[in-house]
Amino acid sequence: MSKLYKLLPELKELDEIESSSNGLIRRKVLAKVDTASERYPIEAIIIGPDDPTLPVVGLFGGVHGLERIGTQVVLSYLKTLAQSLKWDQDLRELFTKVRLVSIPIINPYGIAHHHRSNANGVDLMRNAPVDADVEDSTFLVSGHRVSNKLPWYRGEDGAGLEVESQCLLDFLKKEVFPSSCAITLDVHSGFGMKDQLWHPWGYTKKEKFTYYDDFVSLQKLFEETYPNHVYKIEPQADNYLIHGDLWDYALLEYLKRPNGTYLPLTLELGSWIWVKKNPFQLFSIFGLFNPVKEHRFRRVMRRHVYFINFLLRAVRNKNYWQVSKVNE
Repeated sequence: MSKLYKLLPELKELDEIESSSNGLIRRKVLAKVDTASERYPIEAIIIGPDDPTLPVVGLFGGVHGLERIGTQVVLSYLKTLAQSLKWDQDLRELFTKVRLVSIPIINPYGIAHHHRSNANGVDLMRNAPVDADVEDSTFLVSGHRVSNKLPWYRGEDGAGLEVESQCLLDFLKKEVFPSSCAITLDVHSGFGMKDQLWHPWGYTKKEKFTYYDDFVSLQKLFEETYPNHVYKIEPQADNYLIHGDLWDYALLEYLKRPNGTYLPLTLELGSWIWVKKNPFQLFSIFGLFNPVKEHRFRRVMRRHVYFINFLLRAVRNKNYWQVSKVNE
């Protein structure tokens, strides 16, 4: 275990989060990723009642191993919750009405070894069986099946989902899909000069995603509540299209049997600003996706707390903004 902790100190942080919560935070191992040298656990955190029909917020990170900062943002927020639950009775009351679920490290091998892809060389965010509009996609970057020696590799055609991708989908089906109001936030980095909030679809520019009206209503509520927020909010497709987007696939699976509203959002941290302020980061592959200076790291850790808090309060007060109300 000491070797695993050295490769993945985030697992020790999960230990500390669980142990400091006085039993209010539950932790479970969902799957194990086997490699020649190590077994890497994929672990989940659950806060709130054991009732998946309640409104839920999901926090996810570490899909791309190079983007360690995404996992760290999620863990930092979970640490804050663990400490706050000890003394904040209003927060405890909130978590009798809503749930928070999380997989902070979806790609543990990639995080441990500073690889974008998993141990099989597959880019998990290109792994799902969803094909983008060819005329608007970008060769290689949108996803390809040429070789796992190249980035953005989707995996072999017909090979099915990777262990990590399947684990995520199974978790969503069990802990998120039954909810009448669900919002998930997947934290990435490495694109742009500004933090961006993206909504589906990632595979097409030709149609608005099913819950677009719900998203617009939620966005209006957020911007009225926080008019000086830091985010650029837009469809992912405005930036580029990708094949195999896991969140597009999750939403398509959800739509086979919807229970209300499901908004899978992506937070793309603008890593270019870190490089602009510290050009030496260009000489490190890790530096292209993560803040190196301590004060910038700490700023990122506190920068998104208010948005995640907003999401929790929004699902609790879903009748104020939710448009789709299936099964109610």
